Amino acid sequence: MSKYTSVQLHCLLVVITLGVALLSEMGGAVAKQNLPKALVPEKKLEAKIVEAMKQRESKGTSIKSFNSIILKFPKIDMSLRKCKATFQQFDEDANGVIDRQELKNCFRELKINFTEEEVSDLFEACDISDEMGMKFSEFIVLLCLVYLLKQDPTGLHVKSRMGLPELESTFETLVDAFVFLDKNHDGHVSRREMVEAINETTSGGRSSGRIAMRRFEEMDWDKNGMVNFKEFLFAFTRWIGIDNDDEEDDNVAENN
Repeated sequence: MSKYTSVQLHCLLVVITLGVALLSEMGGAVAKQNLPKALVPEKKLEAKIVEAMKQRESKGTSIKSFNSIILKFPKIDMSLRKCKATFQQFDEDANGVIDRQELKNCFRELKINFTEEEVSDLFEACDISDEMGMKFSEFIVLLCLVYLLKQDPTGLHVKSRMGLPELESTFETLVDAFVFLDKNHDGHVSRREMVEAINETTSGGRSSGRIAMRRFEEMDWDKNGMVNFKEFLFAFTRWIGIDNDDEEDDNVAENN
């Protein structure tokens, strides 16, 4: 005969269930605190980026396959590297990074009309190295986010200008590539959408599935199963080797 009544067993089950749920929630909170600064979601900025992307996605994309994105790598690489002079121009103390004040000066010079809060949010989102300043690859990501946000017809930045017309076609290509991957146009790319994009180009065998998963894991920094535009941009700079320039600059600085 059981030492517990049915009522007692029911109460015990409820207590255990609540305990597990509480521990899970606490574990999630601790995990979030332990994440690098760049991986803690910037909810307000992220919401703006997602909304701007949805608006852009309503216009469709000219990209027809993942291979066509890869074929654009050399041209994109060349265009982005030309931005190095702009980066060095606004790195006023020539220490290899752009700090908050230098970014504000940059925005004023380029006539980018964002609020103080928006500039701060962008800086926090893109300074993933947490070195109190943005490296070249981080600066490129920030400019591309600015390009997307200023295209938002529901926002306040429709009339803003970056002052970098030669880069705008490259940034549009990057936006176009993300739109191609985001099949359901919700502002994020899922694993399923990445596999679908790869399979549209290949025969859809096991190797293509592995390629899709590998590319997706490279993009999904916070491992939440969804890739936002910022994560996509940081992955893209690694794919074309822009982040290698940052490492070379760091080595030069250490040797001097």
